[in-house]
Amino acid sequence: MLIGGCFCGKVRYEVLGTPFDSTICHCVDCRRATATPFVAWFSVRQSEFRFVLGESRSFASSRAVLRTLCPDCGTHLTYQHADFPDEIDISTCSLDVPEQVPPEHHTWMSQKLSWVHVADVLPKHAGSYSKP
Repeated sequence: MLIGGCFCGKVRYEVLGTPFDSTICHCVDCRRATATPFVAWFSVRQSEFRFVLGESRSFASSRAVLRTLCPDCGTHLTYQHADFPDEIDISTCSLDVPEQVPPEHHTWMSQKLSWVHVADVLPKHAGSYSKP
């Protein structure tokens, strides 16, 4: 089981399933929503994720995307896309131990900031990751 939560500790969650599609996203929307140059995410089945303490606040960052954050400290916690209703993405660095879910690839490299230099050997995708 993976556990995590927000910076202030008022919202906590558990992940009971096996993570998949662990990525570092460079898209404009993730950058704007989190005020960071990129965001590390991983996916699990919706049924394998649950909040166990506090209540998150949700907002629609686009017509198809719902994001959650802590209403007190603002930590960005989850991302859900209408095209994948059985999946939820969790911000990797909201885990108590982010090292448990290392990234497998980079997505939206076409929108990467010019001053971000990616030197790792992970696969890099111009857009979203397409499952083989």
